[in-house]
Amino acid sequence: MLPSVLLRSAFLFPAVLVALAVSPATAQPVTSSLNGRVFVNHGLVGVGRMPAAQRDKFGETFGSFSAFAFQPGSWRRLPDGAYAGTLFTQPDRGYNVVGTTNYTPRFNKIEVAFLPAPAGAGTQNQVGLTLSDTIKFTEAGGTPFTALDPTGVGSGVRAGLPALPQAFNGRLTLDAEGIVVNADGSLWVSDEYGPYVYKFAADGKLLTVIRPPEALIPKRNGADSFASNNPGVGQAVPSPADPVTGRQNNQGLEGLSLSPDGRTLFALLQSAARQDGGTGGSGPRRHTRLLAYDLTNPAAPTLKGEYVVPLPTYLLGTATRVPAQSEMLALSNTQFLVLARDGNGRGVTNPTSLYRSILVYDISAATNIAGTAYDAATPISPAGVLASGITPAASTVVVNLNDTTQLAKFGLNNGPTDNVNTLSEKWEAMALVPAFDPAAPDDWFLFVGNDNDFITTTGFQDGGAYTAALDNDTMILVYRLTLPGRLVNVASRAQTGAGSDSHILSFVVTGARPKSMLIRGTGPALVAYGLTGALTDPTLAVYDVAGRSIYTNDNWSEGAGAAEIRTAANRSGAFALIEGSKDAAVVVSLDPGVYSIQVSAVGAGTGISLIEVYELP
Repeated sequence: MLPSVLLRSAFLFPAVLVALAVSPATAQPVTSSLNGRVFVNHGLVGVGRMPAAQRDKFGETFGSFSAFAFQPGSWRRLPDGAYAGTLFTQPDRGYNVVGTTNYTPRFNKIEVAFLPAPAGAGTQNQVGLTLSDTIKFTEAGGTPFTALDPTGVGSGVRAGLPALPQAFNGRLTLDAEGIVVNADGSLWVSDEYGPYVYKFAADGKLLTVIRPPEALIPKRNGADSFASNNPGVGQAVPSPADPVTGRQNNQGLEGLSLSPDGRTLFALLQSAARQDGGTGGSGPRRHTRLLAYDLTNPAAPTLKGEYVVPLPTYLLGTATRVPAQSEMLALSNTQFLVLARDGNGRGVTNPTSLYRSILVYDISAATNIAGTAYDAATPISPAGVLASGITPAASTVVVNLNDTTQLAKFGLNNGPTDNVNTLSEKWEAMALVPAFDPAAPDDWFLFVGNDNDFITTTGFQDGGAYTAALDNDTMILVYRLTLPGRLVNVASRAQTGAGSDSHILSFVVTGARPKSMLIRGTGPALVAYGLTGALTDPTLAVYDVAGRSIYTNDNWSEGAGAAEIRTAANRSGAFALIEGSKDAAVVVSLDPGVYSIQVSAVGAGTGISLIEVYELP
């Protein structure tokens, strides 16, 4: 019997086959494709809220999401069909109307409980959010960071680190945007001011700093000038107000993401640098830059790629406008999601957004400009016109957040009214977690969060109370997507017996070095996900290209490798196996080459089995 095969990665396989499994509970999915890969949006399946007045562990206003990411290994599906996980979230630089304040940047941990409602609901409580911890960012010696605008002249000097944005009070300053959570709890955090990427330990202490190419560093009067023209009370404004080159004010490294294999850190500038046309929302700021850093040595990341990302456009009347991007999420080493939006929404002059979408970009054919003259003074798009010889990333829309039909399923709106159910202006956070659905193994939940700008009528920050004009709640929207290529793995499902009725899957390991793999042959574990007719007792064997059996397993939890298998499942995002079950699994190291997996029934039984192969990060 030939199994039906779902290939989910371009890393292991030179050719990619896509099989779409549509959830029976979804309606009218929207399909898009890019570079031969298909993406399906099954629609909005849940909403969650935290009140605008929410306080963090330190008694200060919570401040919503400039970015978030789930703690690796924390996401799980519960027996009742609900889900749970730990979300690391961070606000940005605090409540600022007149100017920035001495707010200490921080990150929060939130326990998430999620029960999808694909058909919609009269409530907005499908996502439960419980704050469990708040941790402030500090220097290695414990001195807190500040959110105050950096001084326009001069910078902070710290041994072993590049020149850093520093406020008038001598503290390093950070406008935190992107966040990546590593398996050991350490964090990569990108910021607006530098624009830099910082690495912090799990306790919030600074470890190292990445300074991007000079083309992104804001320059005034021929020198570094990190001010964003938002000085604190009584502080001088920078001169000139805008940098001459480098990132535009408040348009730093907004997007940050780790590749699924854990080897590349991507950072995306919010809009074009000044010399590349970045002159504000009505200017030709379309061509921004994506940076790719090699993390082979995490203590010393090296720039290995730089690509031009053309932001989308929309019409305001007859005028063309460019929305800035607010977040990115890597699906592979060549494709990534980007959230782009205009400046409309709840609490601003126009509550109706004209553009608010999530696109998928592909850099497979894009020009790598790292290490060229474009990293210095040469603009990639003078006056907004892309230089000849540069091929930019390609893109297509995957999710339209302004889709009124989807919003109405949960009582939400995109104006023209302005009430508690109107989407706020700033949507700046994305996170992907698997649906753990054996019937649709390529299905994922995309969590999208807003930045409420600390807007509340009962605020408290930096030792003082404040009152905004309205309450702008923290919100999360959850979409169900089919995303081939997200995990570095292959999955195959088939009716399985013994002998000639065994379930067989072949795959290819590419590259120059051995790769650590989790290989599973499951049957009993599938019953918990509603599958009837599952194989009750599978056994697994791995064969090399010569047909030799090199690894075998029967009853995964009975051998010496059980602990390693549990850990590998957490690292890869695979669903957990039941303790004592008769499912089979091994963790192995495979040299580049061709391999086959055979899952057979023990005895005369038959049933459905699932073969999964994960490349471990």
